[in-house]
Amino acid sequence: MRGNGICTAVLSLVDRLKARGIETRLMACVNPDANGRQPEYPLKHFKFPFFEPIIYSNGFRYATFDKKIAQSAIEWADVVHLCEGFPLEAKVARLAGKMGKPCVATFHLFTENIMANLGMRKARLLNYLVTLWWRKSVYDHCAYVHCPTETVKLHLVSSGFKSAMRVISNGIEIPENTKPAQVQPLEPIKLLCTGRLSNEKSQKTLLEAMRFSRYAHMIELHFAGKGPYMKRYMKLADGLVKEGVLKHRPGFGFYTREELKELIREAYLYIHCAWVEVEGLSCVEAIMEGTVPVIAKGKFTATHQFALDERSLFTESDSRMLAEKIDWWIEHPGERNEMAAKYAESAKKYNADESTDKIIQMYKDAIKK
Repeated sequence: MRGNGICTAVLSLVDRLKARGIETRLMACVNPDANGRQPEYPLKHFKFPFFEPIIYSNGFRYATFDKKIAQSAIEWADVVHLCEGFPLEAKVARLAGKMGKPCVATFHLFTENIMANLGMRKARLLNYLVTLWWRKSVYDHCAYVHCPTETVKLHLVSSGFKSAMRVISNGIEIPENTKPAQVQPLEPIKLLCTGRLSNEKSQKTLLEAMRFSRYAHMIELHFAGKGPYMKRYMKLADGLVKEGVLKHRPGFGFYTREELKELIREAYLYIHCAWVEVEGLSCVEAIMEGTVPVIAKGKFTATHQFALDERSLFTESDSRMLAEKIDWWIEHPGERNEMAAKYAESAKKYNADESTDKIIQMYKDAIKK
């Protein structure tokens, strides 16, 4: 569904492959928008008992396996690319094996992503068991596992995954000759946070950081996204305004690509609070425009790889430390604008064209196995 990172990454890859002349077809749940883009092999929507409202609010719809459709899709393909580790993918992996077609799979989600949204952040045993099931039912049946980041690879190796692994960024389109905006800390100082408003994205950390910032009265927060925690976070934001912590009311919204780009260029800092994140390309979208980031660092968040030094890192969920980092950058505008150019340059290594080349090579190698 529109608005979640997996959907964005998958459709972007499909489009890039087609642009290279590679025939690519998608088997997925039918798009609820009848006028929207539909998969070539549409599957019926599978509704999870009890959990469906939570799943839907996070921008996901899962599909029901249809053997006849799956056989048709696999028979057509030279290589099958699985994008998750759920029961549908497990059945497709087994069927592809019987039909003699190679599979590769992308590890798009930590189990912690799922458990966090079910209110079970510390369910270690359950996370272990689900990861074990994913490995045995899907990923160990693949010629290669695509890891968007080194953090993912290390996690899979430590979890006993047996398939060969390729670390390849999902990649984004990087414009040529981007000139970073030289932004001064003038009131209102805009801070931007993008992503689904949910437990694991932890936008609450940024809101709580305002209680510890010396410049909170000058700051205007912008949250670009939607999700199950929107009302909760809007209530927290209203409380900060009523208490006098914030003078400028935080903005919440889902923006078009051009609107978001403009907001990124206006922002003094980009804040990424997620404590679990497989890659976090929304951060690259910010730094390629020269917006300096402040990123959470933790065991299950790979986004901290985009930070160029410790000034752009804080310990996950530590709102006081986040406030200290924000204040430092506000007090050092010269350093901020100097780093803007360095961040814009650093984004180039996550170019989608290079990622596509590596994905295509992975397909070729899988076919040869």
